[in-house]
Order: sequence, then structure tokens, then C-alpha cells
Amino acid sequence: MEYDTDFWNKYTDENESNYNQEYSKFIHNLATSLKSNSILEVGCNSGNDLKEFPENFEVHGIDLNEHALDIARKKLPSFKFKNGSISNIPFEDSSIDFIFTHYLLNYIPEQEMEKAIKELFRVSRKYILTCELFDENESAVEANTKGWKRNVYQRWLNYQVKIISHVDMHEDIEPNKPRFTLVRKT
Repeated sequence: MEYDTDFWNKYTDENESNYNQEYSKFIHNLATSLKSNSILEVGCNSGNDLKEFPENFEVHGIDLNEHALDIARKKLPSFKFKNGSISNIPFEDSSIDFIFTHYLLNYIPEQEMEKAIKELFRVSRKYILTCELFDENESAVEANTKGWKRNVYQRWLNYQVKIISHVDMHEDIEPNKPRFTLVRKT
């Protein structure tokens, strides 16, 4: 996968002012209700979605952007952040209770999607949440962007998982109303 450092550094700097506390609370409350002790955000950027977790959780984040990870480490020093890719998640098999993505799969090239889903499945011990812009047939987000609306639900049908939820997020939690797909590994 070709990585555009300048694009993602700019995204990180803009993302710092776009903290969505409702989404961060939602992720914390969901992980708590699922009795998850270890959390991993794949594509964590500067850690905004992890801010509501208290220090007694085992929280991890991976991202390819070192600039974003430096910010995350300063903001959330009790959490563990490392450089890593969704196509090669640097964790052991079945090692994390709750793994999630937030708009990450929208930027993964089609030829790498299967590997990305396999890696999420491999590392998960229990739950995987994907929160991505959705289209039943998968289409470009906009004509001149690198992003794709994804149908992650369809991709999970080839795995040993139970689909727990597959709905649009409420706009009070996430204004863009991405599709929330939660699965439990069986």
C-alpha cells in the first residue's frame, strides 16, 4: 500500500480540532458493556477515539503515521501506541478482546481489503467493530478522493463470526452516519 505521509500529517493536524467526544464515549461504553479488557484501535491516528478509556484498561493503538503516534503518546501516556499496518497487525493471534476501526477501511485499496479483514479476525479474541462509510455495492466516496464506501458486513460472511449489529450510527454520535458493524468471533 502506498502511504502518503504529507496527506496523513495534514489529516492528523486537522483531526486534533475535530475530537468527537460522543463517539469516544460510545466506544468506551460499548467495550465496557462487552466486558472487554484489552482494546485495539487499528488506524488510531492521534488517539482521539481512545480518550474516554480510563487507565485501568489495556489500550493499544496502531497507525502508520509517526507524527500522529507522537501526539497520541503525549496525550495518552498510559496507553501503548506503535507503528503498524492493518495488513500486518503487530499482535499475536486472538490476543485482543475488542478491536475497532473508524474510517480506516474506507482508505484501504481493494486489493488489500481481504488481508485487512483477515488480520482483524486473526488478532481478535472476541469482538470486532468496523465503523465505515457504507455502500451496498462499494463506491468511491467522491470522484477525486482515494476513499471508498465499504460493505464490511458482506465481507464478514466468509468468516466464523456472529453478526451482532449492522446499522447506521446515530447522527448524535457520529454526524456522517457511517455503518456500524459489530461481530463476535465464534
